[in-house]
Amino acid sequence: MNKASGKSLEEVHSSVNTSSKSRWRSLFAFFGPAYMISVGYMDPGNWATDIAGGSKFGYSLIWVLLMSNLTALLLQSHCARLGIVTGKDLAQASRESYPPLVNLFLYALAEIAIAACDLAEVIGMAIGIHLLFPHVSLVMGVCITVLDSFVLLFLLNRGIRKLEAFIISLVLLIGVSFFIQLTIAKPDIGEIAKGIIPGIANEEALYIAIGIIGATVMPHNLYLHSSLVQTRKYDRDTAGIKRAIKFNVIDSTIALNLALFVNAAILILAAASFYTKGMNDVSEIQDAHRLLEPMLGSTLAPILFAVALIAAGQSSTITGTLAGQVVMEGYLNLRLQPWIRRLLTRLIAIVPALLVIIIMGESSTGKLLILSQVILSLQLGFAIIPLIHFVSDKNKMREFVIPFWQKTLSWIAAIIIIGLNIKMVFTELTSWITSSENAILISFTIVPLCLFCGLMLLYIIVVPFIRKYDSDKIAKFHGDYIPIIFSEDIQYNTIAISVDFSSSDNKAINKAIGLGGTKAEYLLVHVLESANAVVYGENAFDMEREQDYQFLKQHSQQLSERGYRCKIALGYGNPKTAIPALVVKNNCDILVMGTHGHKTFKDILLGTTIEGVRHNIKVPLVLV
Repeated sequence: MNKASGKSLEEVHSSVNTSSKSRWRSLFAFFGPAYMISVGYMDPGNWATDIAGGSKFGYSLIWVLLMSNLTALLLQSHCARLGIVTGKDLAQASRESYPPLVNLFLYALAEIAIAACDLAEVIGMAIGIHLLFPHVSLVMGVCITVLDSFVLLFLLNRGIRKLEAFIISLVLLIGVSFFIQLTIAKPDIGEIAKGIIPGIANEEALYIAIGIIGATVMPHNLYLHSSLVQTRKYDRDTAGIKRAIKFNVIDSTIALNLALFVNAAILILAAASFYTKGMNDVSEIQDAHRLLEPMLGSTLAPILFAVALIAAGQSSTITGTLAGQVVMEGYLNLRLQPWIRRLLTRLIAIVPALLVIIIMGESSTGKLLILSQVILSLQLGFAIIPLIHFVSDKNKMREFVIPFWQKTLSWIAAIIIIGLNIKMVFTELTSWITSSENAILISFTIVPLCLFCGLMLLYIIVVPFIRKYDSDKIAKFHGDYIPIIFSEDIQYNTIAISVDFSSSDNKAINKAIGLGGTKAEYLLVHVLESANAVVYGENAFDMEREQDYQFLKQHSQQLSERGYRCKIALGYGNPKTAIPALVVKNNCDILVMGTHGHKTFKDILLGTTIEGVRHNIKVPLVLV
């Protein structure tokens, strides 16, 4: 394990040159990051909610997909802006802005969310393999997904553009597959147009709508996008940054609209294939695949459905694993070997998937998908809120801070998303408690954990506003900026050195010599703190005074032998007052002190001499 260099995804950082005389070539060079993000908006976790929405409520929830896509575009544009302007990804920005304990909590939540997302993608890809090749069991399909970790490693070693090309080809495969399926299904265009008008039929429709919104904005995408935009090499001046933001917004708009098409296609396909034929209870991916052929009268549709599912699972797992690397390096400033990081992330997802399938059977995969979405919902607010705070901060973003209208829309979107997700989590918890035989255990474990998460969410919402207010007050308190007045030739005539005959004396004396050379005179100062010295002062004559005086003479003699002018002075009583008194008495220009190395507990017991001394002298104090 190594410390990260500070660059997000160091192996591909600034590896794509965007400078070109051709405007179109320059625009094309920026294309790529958003397509890798877009696969998170069409992963297998979204399929279940889209299929359920289409089969139960037809085309009426298309407007929810459209609203979710606009929200996603707004948030992803913030991520791109943060990465381009600050040169930090969301995890790195959080590490610099929040206390270590809060960062550790945010890191743990981010890792859990990535594992939960990866869990859904592993299951989805395994289901796709099983549907395309029925003789391959779900358990074997889950095991096969381990291999994509090495696919990612191979592609990333070939460069980020190769990885982006692979992901884009999978996205296009998904898009073409659903376009052909829609052509076969022949949906009602008029009904699709009506679905754009907002409206909720009943409480069940509201619950499905919440699921669609909750499954659309993925927290790991926010971390990953702020990192991937830094793979582009661009001018760091104002014009270059504006250009990079503009082209990345165009990239995001195209890619996320493609993701909208795929999600809408899944919902429309379910509506045209099942809802119009009175089949309103299709919610499992396996059921949708099985019923496509008899409903549409085509053997090609279910094959394309399975191929698209495998492509969605494969592309999503690759970007999810990459997000895990960004989160670990950003929050912990820690870097594992890439293949270890990716294999570890994959195993975290595979182990629970295998256990559930083996213990509860293949029919339980739907429940596991729902659980993964609930876990994602819990973490979502912890990524959105810091992001909005950062891109609204003038100190971080300078002239590139988001405008007021974007800030307003962002907070509205955050409140809606967090509110809807809290409602979904509350509903799930209530269901668990009322239907479980271990209601008390859940009440004293899961419920307190959710409450703790709520308090931490409140902390990251409120504290940045308070800190901003405090920083404004401090800025006003200090008044106007005072420029530095440089003194080229500083000559110290007399340098005082506080010694206590410990190992720190060597550092203090050598530092003083480095400041004054042979031209300055040195005053070795030592304070007697014994009871005798406190009571009698200069009239205290005891063994300690004699021994300390001899030590001072030995120090002085060694300095004299090397050509340095030196004298000695003893102080008595409290060092906090005795040392400043000797500095003033001997007209010293500067004081050099060695630090004693005490920690908090010893400081409480022994006191801190330095704090008292520095408040009682008017000359510079150098600590060594």
